[in-house]
Amino acid sequence: MRAFGESYRWIAVATVGPIVCACANNGRIASAADPRDAMVSVLAASAPHPSLGKQADLFGRFVGAWDADYSFIAENGSVRHKRGEVLFGWIMDGHAVEDIFMGYPDSSSSERSMVGGIRWVNPKTGKWTLAFVAPTFDAMVRMEGGAEGDRIVLRGKDDKGTLLRWSFNDIQPNSFVWRGESSYDGGKTWRLEEEHHMTRRASPRSGGTH
Repeated sequence: MRAFGESYRWIAVATVGPIVCACANNGRIASAADPRDAMVSVLAASAPHPSLGKQADLFGRFVGAWDADYSFIAENGSVRHKRGEVLFGWIMDGHAVEDIFMGYPDSSSSERSMVGGIRWVNPKTGKWTLAFVAPTFDAMVRMEGGAEGDRIVLRGKDDKGTLLRWSFNDIQPNSFVWRGESSYDGGKTWRLEEEHHMTRRASPRSGGTH
């Protein structure tokens, strides 16, 4: 995802996090303590929808919280690092995965930066589709793709027609590397603009500190 603004012209994945779905068995929404929280409370799902079958595994393996070391690579080759976190969770009764890519405040900004995406399986093509949004940068991108060997690769275009290639690489149970590449010559050559290293955050142990 191109970096936002000058430092993050956009990053790809508030948190779905540990929100629990508030649906009653009859499909109606249970009352929230504060009605203003009702939409957020009902958004999250605890598992993928059964209709997805094995297709759910492609992105379902990322559900949880990840510590992020973001790297933004300028055209001259210089690299700027930023810390943050990435969160993935099932939403909409398990028909989609939402991700949030968040950057922590630092010397360049007193506010956190946040972008997100919703991923679902296109029933016509069987491919995963991503709708990426960055409201504070007025950016929206649609990507599509899936597994390519041991990687996940999504392709699309930005609003200027620049080709984009976003990929999940070196995927392990507790780590992966996200890369964002752009092509300014119709796909003849590609430039790596972002490389983000993610490490899974351990779940807190039940029963207190041991």
